[in-house]
Amino acid sequence: MADKYPAVKQRLGLHLTEWVGQWPPLAHGITVVGDPARLQPTWDGSIRKLLGVGNGRATIIAVPPLQVDAVAAALSDGPDRAGLGDELGAILGTGPARFGAGVFRSTTAVDSTIEALGEWVTTQTSDLPPWLAPFNGPRLVTRNNAGEVIASVGIKIHDRYGYELSVVTEVEAQGRGFARRLVATAARWVLDNGAVPTYLHEPSNLASAHVAEAVGFVDNGWTVHGLWPRS
Repeated sequence: MADKYPAVKQRLGLHLTEWVGQWPPLAHGITVVGDPARLQPTWDGSIRKLLGVGNGRATIIAVPPLQVDAVAAALSDGPDRAGLGDELGAILGTGPARFGAGVFRSTTAVDSTIEALGEWVTTQTSDLPPWLAPFNGPRLVTRNNAGEVIASVGIKIHDRYGYELSVVTEVEAQGRGFARRLVATAARWVLDNGAVPTYLHEPSNLASAHVAEAVGFVDNGWTVHGLWPRS
């Protein structure tokens, strides 16, 4: 696919500099950086005291400035050891947690053959799925003949240059290409608005991976890291 938005590669770097406090990584392995933004509300109003991105060679982990040394020490034996999440949760005051990694994707070129789909809704309304309520960006939805939402995309505006897309399709509407068309439409909107679209998912979520690949969000081995409370 032709790169219609060549400047988007620069947008990704600008987004990650704001999102994790520093980019690109200055060394191989894991670098822990202090970022005051880790003490500020994020897209849904919550505070995420640990956030990281890796590019296959090196990873930046951003935490509040006063916890840099303690978090770096906890991560010095690698990111996979047992009990790491609970230790990081204790350091950061978030309670027992799981430290994990997801797949981080972005795109500069959306498949031009995918037809647009959806109705833009700027604020949450009573007829929209509850999962869309926290999003600070617009929602893109498609409905059945009865007017019920059967698939939807929420947009998380992290900063001026980085907009993350999330998609859900109701069970009865799965397998009909709605997610692919909605994500493509939303990604084009993000690119046209001067930002870079990103798409995150669990490594085991093959359905989400297939949607991403079809639209143009290639898996380049990048990862996103965070702490998730234990259920």
